[in-house]
Amino acid sequence: MTHYDLIIIGSGSGNTLVTEDWDSKKVAIIDGGTFGGTCLNVGCIPTKMYVFPAELAHSTVKAADLGVDARVDAVHWPKIRDRVFGRIDAISEAGRNYRDVELDNVDLYQEHARFTGERTLVTDSGAELEGGQIVIAAGSRPVLPDVPGMDLPQVHTSDTVMRIEELPGRILIVGGGYVAAEFAHIFDSFGSEVVQINRSGQLLKHTDRDVSEGYTRQAQQQWDLRLNRVPGSVTELPDGRVAAALVDGDGADAGTVQADIVLVATGRRPNADTLDVHRAGFDVTGDGRVVVDDYQRVVAAGSAVDGVWSLGDVSSEYQLKHVANHEARVVSHNLVHPDDLRFGDHRYVPAAIFTRPQIASVGLTEEEARRWAARNGTEVCMQLQAYGSTAYGWAMEDDDGFVKLLAEKGTGKLLGAHIMGHEASMIVQPLIQAMSFGLDAHTMARGQYWIHPALPEVVENALLGLDV
Repeated sequence: MTHYDLIIIGSGSGNTLVTEDWDSKKVAIIDGGTFGGTCLNVGCIPTKMYVFPAELAHSTVKAADLGVDARVDAVHWPKIRDRVFGRIDAISEAGRNYRDVELDNVDLYQEHARFTGERTLVTDSGAELEGGQIVIAAGSRPVLPDVPGMDLPQVHTSDTVMRIEELPGRILIVGGGYVAAEFAHIFDSFGSEVVQINRSGQLLKHTDRDVSEGYTRQAQQQWDLRLNRVPGSVTELPDGRVAAALVDGDGADAGTVQADIVLVATGRRPNADTLDVHRAGFDVTGDGRVVVDDYQRVVAAGSAVDGVWSLGDVSSEYQLKHVANHEARVVSHNLVHPDDLRFGDHRYVPAAIFTRPQIASVGLTEEEARRWAARNGTEVCMQLQAYGSTAYGWAMEDDDGFVKLLAEKGTGKLLGAHIMGHEASMIVQPLIQAMSFGLDAHTMARGQYWIHPALPEVVENALLGLDV
């Protein structure tokens, strides 16, 4: 059995843990997938590299309303794809080479591993490893429904759809979450005919009600959206396309959709089950996440295990790269400072969905805020401010964008912010800052200049509109 001072399972955010503190110690990185993890290879980075040209293409549609005739002559999918992965693959390979070849104290195991005990693992090739400290950062994977035909080559997940050879004429997207929303925007903007089906009657159900309802209406106006539908089966047609037989919530026939490809975007599953964590005695949540305490220590039988840590999708309820990076910074410190542990701060975790229109949020939804107020004997005030109420909103002829703020009445403490509209991911940032540093609504609104006539004025107006 080979002993290591530190074993890291996963090469995404876990890869950042190999700092100069470990230069004189023996480290192992284990990853049977593509080096660099989900975000770099199949997640947030490549998808946004598709989103940007998609937004350029779609801007021509809006231009006519503003007196500009513009059109897209062609979308060169292979050129876009090769630009994306020409950069991504090179970064992944450079990172793998650096860890595997250039660092004498680091061993890279490009295979999967399973726990055999609290600090011991065995790899697929039979190598037995023991760690002084272990970090589980194994990420997550797409979920495929148990439906006939899910193994057809025309059926994709977010892991594979970005590398297809050509732009599909018609694509069926299964799901109503953030992955489905982003790819519906991408393919629709590039000119594919998009059919989206969703199990429930609304999209983005995890978001604030006004956002979910507003986005669902917007999606219905942009592509073929069929709610309360799931695939019953997928079959291959003689021409190489596929036919998906749909069923409704009662299992009754709901028609058939023919498409060139199918994208299944029905969620992601933590990879804890692939690691045999039960053999180590680690606690696991009902949805398959490794349980950790406030310091990112893995928990077994209700108690923290010294020297075993976890971060990212495999243990976090937030499947977000910026959360994994934050947790990695916490773990990086705690690994070498056992007497000065830092805790993870998950109070105000923001998220953005790069669809059309763009969506961003932080803090409590309105329903959550009102429940919080009821428990604490206080009241909540809400302001919903339209983009079109500002000069920049006039310039864009924006009829749909809004900023929704929730605050505690009396104190002006911000509880939640939900934005749907142009560059929502940018204009939410001062609200994240205000919540993180305890800035109340009135102080934030009047304690600084707001550039006129810039789009953030909609945030200023929303703050001023709060009846605190």
